[in-house]
Amino acid sequence: VALFSLSFAHACAQEPAAEVPQANPARPTVSTPATLTPVGYLQFENGGLYANASQEFKSQFSTNQVTKLTVTPRLQVIGLFEPFAYSHGVVGDAQAGIQPGGISVGVQGVVLPAEGRKPTVSLSYIRSLYGGSAPDIDIGSSQQGVIFLWSEDFGGLHIDTNGIFNEQTQGDVRRGQFGQTLSVSHPLGPFVLAGELWHFTQPFSNGNAVGNLWTLSYAARKNLVIDAGFNRGLTSSSTQWEGFAGFTYLLPHRLWKAHK
Repeated sequence: VALFSLSFAHACAQEPAAEVPQANPARPTVSTPATLTPVGYLQFENGGLYANASQEFKSQFSTNQVTKLTVTPRLQVIGLFEPFAYSHGVVGDAQAGIQPGGISVGVQGVVLPAEGRKPTVSLSYIRSLYGGSAPDIDIGSSQQGVIFLWSEDFGGLHIDTNGIFNEQTQGDVRRGQFGQTLSVSHPLGPFVLAGELWHFTQPFSNGNAVGNLWTLSYAARKNLVIDAGFNRGLTSSSTQWEGFAGFTYLLPHRLWKAHK
């Protein structure tokens, strides 16, 4: 944390505020935008999540971190980390207490860039490197997955929708999981209010996890966005309540020089 804070202060001192590009947060909605982060800049998305009344546990607090780097205007690399989760009232064979979460890596590529009023369409692929031992929430964890992403501005609203195709494993058994998300957001001055509906199949329990999410984000700077919100589960197999807060920070200096 101290090293990150020192880098934050040093970077802000090095770059004039007018030259800092704008962050492109994907958190805290389930939906991921089809648009990419600015080319050559590291973006960090960090947060905490409190979940209550799940099939796997009574309550859980976890931290999550996503690092993104766009290397060309159409290609972005992604790292996803859950450093730890503290679980209480665990059901089944999983252990209560502090457990490590998973680590995944992926790429996202723009298939159709936005032109005029046309939307941005992208595809991404995520692969798990380490599953962790912390109990999962209602969505579960996947070995690998492909996501179709669509983002568009319409009538003062910003729309992000995803189609998700995951492979989940349980022992030697593999099954497909399918998910759909729809997030609609609207700016209110420096704030952005977003509402979302999402759905994931639960292939090993023949259930469906469905949620309604609401979040409020605040752009403290062009490269720093703070967020908080909650999610309400809508089916008996969904985690009933989730609360979350965090921030997105775009490192304000480029990792390499831009080509003229």
